[in-house]
Amino acid sequence: MGFLVVDKPVGWTSHDVVDAARRWLGIRRVGHLGTLDPLATGVLPLAVREATKLVPFLPSEKTYVGTIRLGISTDTYDAEGRITGRCDGPQPGEAEVREALQRFVGEIEQVPPMFSSVKKDGVPLYRLARAGQEVERVPRRVRIHEIRMHHYAPPEIGIEVRCTAGTYVRTLAADLGQKLGCGAHLAGLRRTRSGPFLASQARSPDALAELAERGALEEVLIPPEQAMGLGRVRLSPAQARRMAHGGDLPVAEARGEFEREPLPPRPGTRLAAMAPSGTLLAVVELRPDRRLHPLRVLSR
Repeated sequence: MGFLVVDKPVGWTSHDVVDAARRWLGIRRVGHLGTLDPLATGVLPLAVREATKLVPFLPSEKTYVGTIRLGISTDTYDAEGRITGRCDGPQPGEAEVREALQRFVGEIEQVPPMFSSVKKDGVPLYRLARAGQEVERVPRRVRIHEIRMHHYAPPEIGIEVRCTAGTYVRTLAADLGQKLGCGAHLAGLRRTRSGPFLASQARSPDALAELAERGALEEVLIPPEQAMGLGRVRLSPAQARRMAHGGDLPVAEARGEFEREPLPPRPGTRLAAMAPSGTLLAVVELRPDRRLHPLRVLSR
C-alpha cells in the first residue's frame, strides 16, 4: 500500500500509466490522482491498494510549467488541435502579457474545454467533440494562486502556474489569447508538483518497469502517512482492535504517543493512527470531546 510517482511521458494517457502500473504490480487496485493530457508530461501520482481510500486526505494543489504560443488558436486549446484562428499582426508586448496574466490570479471561472474528460449527461465531452458536437458547459470555479512568466520570446511565452485541482492550463492559454486579442494555445506542459508529490520523486515508466522485473517496485512506494504529512499515534493491540471496528478512543489513553504534534493536540487535528506492526490503520481526528474519531479505517 502506498503511492507511486510516475514521470508521465508525452503521448501516454493517464489511463495508459494506470494500466502499466497494474501490470507491474500484478494488481487491479490502482488509481491516478488527476488526469494529465497526452501532450503533457510530469508528475502523475498513483494510489496503490488501500491508498486509494486516502486520496481525499491529500493536498491537491498543482504546479505546472508550460509554453503558450501566441497568435494561433486551436479547437483543443493545445498544439494537437485543429487551427481555428490566426493573428498575423504584431505580438503583444511583454508588459501587456504580464498584466493580462495577473488578471487570472485568484478565484476565477473556467469553462472546461470540449476536448476534456468532463461529462455531459454521462458522456465525456471529448467524445462529443470528436463527433463534431459542441455543447454548453457549466463554468467551474478554480483558484490560481500564482502565475509567473519566466520568459518572453514571442510568439512563445513560458509560464509557471500554481493552482487548485481541476484547473485547465489549456483553458488559461486560450482565455489569455482572447484577452490579448491575438488568440493563443498551449504548446507544451509539464506538471512539476501534485499535492505533496514532487518531480524529484517521479520515475519514468522504463525505470519502474525495470524495478518491477527485479521485484523491487514495492520498495519505492511512498507510505501514506508520509504523503499525508500527518503526525502519528501508535496504538496498542487493544486500541487497534477497537479502531479497526470503527471505535473511537480517549485522547488521554494515547498521551505521550504522538509524533510531530504538540501535546495535547488541538481539536480538529488529524493524525495517522498506526497499528502495533507500524502500518497505517486509520486517519483519525481529535474532536472537542477529546476523543480520537476514525475518519477512514483501512483493511488490515
